Amino acid sequence: MADRPMFYEFFAGGGMARAALGDHWHCAFANDFDFKKGLTYQDNWGTPGVLKVGDVRDVKIAELPATADLAWASFPCQDLSLAGGGAGLRGERSGTFYPFWDVMRALIADRRAPRIIALENVTGTLTSHGGKDFEAICSTFAENGYNYGALVIDASLFLPQSRPRLFVIGVREDIEIPSAMLAPAPMVPFHTRGLRAAFDRLRVRTKKKWLWWSVPTPVRRNEVFADLIEENPRSVPWHTPAETKTLLAMMSDINTAKVEQAKRSGRKMVGGVYKRTRLNESGMKVQRAEIRFDDVAGCLRTPAGGSSRQVIVVVDGNRVRSRLISARETARLMGLPDDYRLPKNYNEAYHLTGDGVAVPVVRHIAQHIIEPLVRPAEKAEIVERHSLRAER
Repeated sequence: MADRPMFYEFFAGGGMARAALGDHWHCAFANDFDFKKGLTYQDNWGTPGVLKVGDVRDVKIAELPATADLAWASFPCQDLSLAGGGAGLRGERSGTFYPFWDVMRALIADRRAPRIIALENVTGTLTSHGGKDFEAICSTFAENGYNYGALVIDASLFLPQSRPRLFVIGVREDIEIPSAMLAPAPMVPFHTRGLRAAFDRLRVRTKKKWLWWSVPTPVRRNEVFADLIEENPRSVPWHTPAETKTLLAMMSDINTAKVEQAKRSGRKMVGGVYKRTRLNESGMKVQRAEIRFDDVAGCLRTPAGGSSRQVIVVVDGNRVRSRLISARETARLMGLPDDYRLPKNYNEAYHLTGDGVAVPVVRHIAQHIIEPLVRPAEKAEIVERHSLRAER
């Protein structure tokens, strides 16, 4: 354990960042406010004493052992998302960014600044309050002794789910970064137009510590949405033929045509459905069922209401079935293995996965940014310990 790199996991949820880092990392501390998510975290990871369930404002650095190689924080997105109320970092939930950094500052003052601090949130962060919230995040890194850069990564590169997310990765300024890990200018696909525009809005002094991370594009995925579908799910029932007929009747002509096209495809196809309020030909508001058959699920969201739960339509020739997406399917869409234990309650499971971070995305960042920067320091510490033992 002593020779493994060590991390703290803030806003830990069900431990998806931990799942991505793997067993060769040691989690020394985890925190989440949600008691139910805490139960799932403990159910999967055990390790008594590591998880503190409670407000991040109540975290004391005495609870965080040693100096972490990484502090990971997927802080709440609700106030930054396009579907949220627009409160941004001033909001009650997304505003927990600031008390998280209070903990980081306390560690810095205690001469235990984490080598790397990584944040994850929705891409709406880039434009929230005209870019002021992104400026606040970036300047916090810069003012606290970290060189930093950002990436926008869509989980669809790794998994059949459309899920673009912003990742800001800061490295303590005393740590040397190999030149091969940096690009002289923004590069596709991870430095998107939105990210470049957000960078352009930053103040000159904030830009001084900016890094353009050079991260390779992953190999093309072969997995499609249909590959993840359960034939006999435990968490949800299949709709009755009458319920499926009602759902299909809610579709516009163009969406009905998509279903007919899927019937003729010659393979099983799965479409994700969301119910939206639209204007009909007479200008009246009606509820429509809109479907996509691009082999990718829509972005999982927390089930704040019935419309946010994703319905799927499975088309196999002329056979058309429908139901809610299952809890296990949502976990698969996040890259969690089937032996990952989910809450028995459907809404709790959906909330857990919809709030999480896609596992293979974190693994990609760890492989190409975090671990190359941690290993040299880790090896130096091991050599130093062995030298001290020899001297004794």
